[in-house]
Amino acid sequence: MTSPLPAQIMPVLNVAFVGSEELARTLAKSNDVRDIESYVYKEDREGETCVLSLLRPLRHPERLRPLLSVLNVAEVGVVEINNVDAALGEILVSFGAAGVERGMAIINPSEGNWVDSEQVNMILSQAGLETWKLYESVPESHDIREELYQHMDVIGSKINSTKMVLPVDQHFNVKGVGLVAIGYVQSGTVSKHDEVLILPANETGVVRSLQVMDDDVDSAVTGDRVGVALRNLREEALHRGCMIIHPESQSLIRHDNSKIKMKNAPFQKRQLANEDIIHAAVDLQFVVGRIKQVDGEIISVEWESPLWIRAEGSPEILITQLDAMPMRIIGRVESIEQV
Repeated sequence: MTSPLPAQIMPVLNVAFVGSEELARTLAKSNDVRDIESYVYKEDREGETCVLSLLRPLRHPERLRPLLSVLNVAEVGVVEINNVDAALGEILVSFGAAGVERGMAIINPSEGNWVDSEQVNMILSQAGLETWKLYESVPESHDIREELYQHMDVIGSKINSTKMVLPVDQHFNVKGVGLVAIGYVQSGTVSKHDEVLILPANETGVVRSLQVMDDDVDSAVTGDRVGVALRNLREEALHRGCMIIHPESQSLIRHDNSKIKMKNAPFQKRQLANEDIIHAAVDLQFVVGRIKQVDGEIISVEWESPLWIRAEGSPEILITQLDAMPMRIIGRVESIEQV
């Protein structure tokens, strides 16, 4: 009896979706619930199965991290607007600071409310999202999905030669399979039989098998949420926030102390000072830091645990302060230097 062939790589578009469960369910099928809900829609387009993966962060504004985690992964945004308030401002500023330049804002006022589209347009522009499309009422589900697929066509294939970076957000032992790490491939490609390095444990293992959306695959590419079965590795090497890379790739630089130059977020009036506590959000990390010195535009930070920064093509690094309600996004890093 022959084994089933591994599934082919399916193009996946990760969409940061901030809106109601009701709207999400009209667009895609609920797939997974943690502190982020996942909704998946598959469609055959020109002989290829293309996947929309809507990632809906829960409990904002009470919790900021799920929103930032989604923004670390997403290429396109969808924001449903029931009313204009401080929480909406923080959401749109977060999208802008994270560099999510493609997206749509959908006005859908809660009962008895009215939302001024001109005011929303102004906030979008101030947040750096002037390229987003604004809908003054909820479009048909098909039209929303079609626009998302158009973004997928423009963004194109994610199979690239960049170095592999895979942050781990879950891990466990599976009977008959062994140690499994789960996370989003942030760059590059991981394949069966690859030797991989786990940081910061600095231990190596071998990829035994891979699963994307419950299908066995030979490779997982940028944007895929993948389960990686590993052999020849101690379970103690894995924890939430650890990073998987290829040995010798030098794809990540470890920062225990950094000097950063920052661009402040729109609407943000707070100035950082010595001994302030901040969080850095990048590549699904959420690392605590303490400011040791502010020297003009240069801020020296000591990190509580290692902050891993890509050697090439780093995405935006967002700096936040959790006690800075209602605008906890302080800004984004313009430059960072290991000290």
